[in-house]
Amino acid sequence: MKHQRSTAQWREMDAAHHLHPFTDTASLNAQGVRMITHADGIYLWDSEGNKIIDGMAGLWCVNIGYGRKDLPEIAKRQMEELAYYNTFFKTSHPAVVELSHLLAEVAPKGFDHVFYTNSGSESVDTMIRMVRRYWDVKGKPQKKTLIGRWNGYHGSTIGGASLGGMSYMHEQGDLPIPGIVHVQQPWHYKYGKGMSADEFGLLAASWIEDKILEVGADKVAAFVGEPIQGAGGVIIPPASYWPEVERICRKYDILLVADEVICGFGRTGHWFGQQQFGFTPDIFTTAKGLSSGYLPIGAVFVGNEVAATLAAGGDFNHGFTYSGHPVAAAVAHANVKALRDEGIVAAVHEDTGPYMQKRWREAFSRFEHVDDVRGVGLIQAFTLVKDKASQTLFDNWGEIGLMCRDIFFRHGLIMRACGDHIVSAPPLIISKDQIDEMIATAVECMEIFEQKLKERGLA
Repeated sequence: MKHQRSTAQWREMDAAHHLHPFTDTASLNAQGVRMITHADGIYLWDSEGNKIIDGMAGLWCVNIGYGRKDLPEIAKRQMEELAYYNTFFKTSHPAVVELSHLLAEVAPKGFDHVFYTNSGSESVDTMIRMVRRYWDVKGKPQKKTLIGRWNGYHGSTIGGASLGGMSYMHEQGDLPIPGIVHVQQPWHYKYGKGMSADEFGLLAASWIEDKILEVGADKVAAFVGEPIQGAGGVIIPPASYWPEVERICRKYDILLVADEVICGFGRTGHWFGQQQFGFTPDIFTTAKGLSSGYLPIGAVFVGNEVAATLAAGGDFNHGFTYSGHPVAAAVAHANVKALRDEGIVAAVHEDTGPYMQKRWREAFSRFEHVDDVRGVGLIQAFTLVKDKASQTLFDNWGEIGLMCRDIFFRHGLIMRACGDHIVSAPPLIISKDQIDEMIATAVECMEIFEQKLKERGLA
């Protein structure tokens, strides 16, 4: 598509009218935005013609890659046939029914029911409503408290931001809301020094049990966590963690909820992160990879026992104008079908995921100020450290990370800084040659980064 405006014109218009998410508006307007104009596969192009490797799949979401021809065509056909109708008032439509049937096929056993939203944040808020309603119907209305984790991320709505453990979000808006408490994250590198991974996993799970006993098991409704913390820096818990968390939840009659918004639909090489770590939640939330970001849609997968309980309780007074939107549902159906039938998820598990993890560790473990090199499937990270031997982190958490991220950006590679964690999650269709290209660019950037540390006296 040929564009009629210049980059300068777009920047001026953007600064005049567009308020960006999670942004210092004054600083951005002074600098000017980067205008992305088109994309294909794992690559983006900006308005100046620069080709960029998208090492973050947008915001962890473009699993199927950019530039698919089938998804826009399906959206067009659905718009022509039924552009919109709601799923209220005893009504449904073919697109949402077909999607629901397909999702029940790819979901772990016991998840035959889905509730539709428009985003991960809405999925999380929906889940909160479901969890509390579940216990009402069970005759235990006092079970209302949800336990989240510090440095967890569950979206930016009031409920999701409260349940997440990001203090900078809590500082704006008097959060968290009542009925939400937090425990420490299972970050072995920082909190488990001197312990084996399995020992630390059991210790981190025990913090949940401690919180349950502190609040009172008769008041706790659910524990909620991401299988892998995404925006928290790709914190991968030890193998012992999630099975022990599940045991604790069952012991105290507490619902276990997995936030699969990032891990879901193939990111780890399994369809869902819970399968990677060997646990079974009662509910799990999704969005992002459900449509690979081609249209906004989210879904809450509800375990059969929870769904039956909610159904027995009469009306569930919750929903959205666009719950199960026909165009979004049709595109999501085609996306999920392609992820399955084209072997994309299987390839991450068997081929490109293992290759990425091998190359990632080989490439970055050698750097003086990189440690805790980690990943699974096509989600990976490393942590920038002041001193490897003592596992000492840099002061002013996040400043060094942003400096590193900016070097990547200037060299045509999008990776993300979450504090001083450098993280990556490219489209699942990335090839081995493209992994090599991405790693080579990242290594070059890290060499520049470590030299800059020395020049600034920070090394």
